Amino acid sequence: MSAQVLASGWTDSSSLGYPVLFGGVLLGSLVPVVPTGPLLSVAAAVAMTTDRLDIAVVLLLAVLAAFVGDVVTFSVARFGGPSAVRWMTRGQHADRLTEVREQFRVHGWQIVVVGRLVPAGRIPVLVAAGALAYPWRRLLPASLAAATLWAVAYALLGVVSGGIADSPLVAVGIATALVLAVGLVTNLVARRRRSRR
Repeated sequence: MSAQVLASGWTDSSSLGYPVLFGGVLLGSLVPVVPTGPLLSVAAAVAMTTDRLDIAVVLLLAVLAAFVGDVVTFSVARFGGPSAVRWMTRGQHADRLTEVREQFRVHGWQIVVVGRLVPAGRIPVLVAAGALAYPWRRLLPASLAAATLWAVAYALLGVVSGGIADSPLVAVGIATALVLAVGLVTNLVARRRRSRR
């Protein structure tokens, strides 16, 4: 890939563009108002059906933006002081807090990874980890692994849709439908598990 192709992805207003992808994923990682998974899937579908974006760069930027957003979210909770901890733990009994701390001590890595992959799970997990002073040396590799798995999963939806259709518009439609289907199945599974408990 030439520098000219990479530069055009940042400056070409007719393409989705790398800055829109990076900024959207970063913003959505900080404030859950941007649907980051569908954004990544659409970018991957565009990369597969046009020469405007490179799939490797799309994946790299998505991982980087998700990772930075997760670290910032954790940092705010970690350094928010007693007020952040009080906000996080309001209404919780001391026994429950001790149990959560123990779960993070034993399974923290897995909790961070699963929190990134489960819809609406990332921010509560990161805020809880920060409030409970989860160690940086464990959080950073877990968060990087989680961001990578998340990016690969959503990019694959875009790659599949781009492989099915040659038209960028049709590929984007298929990617959106796949993301919605995955989200629906994930929510149904989570709801069924909650009802069993």
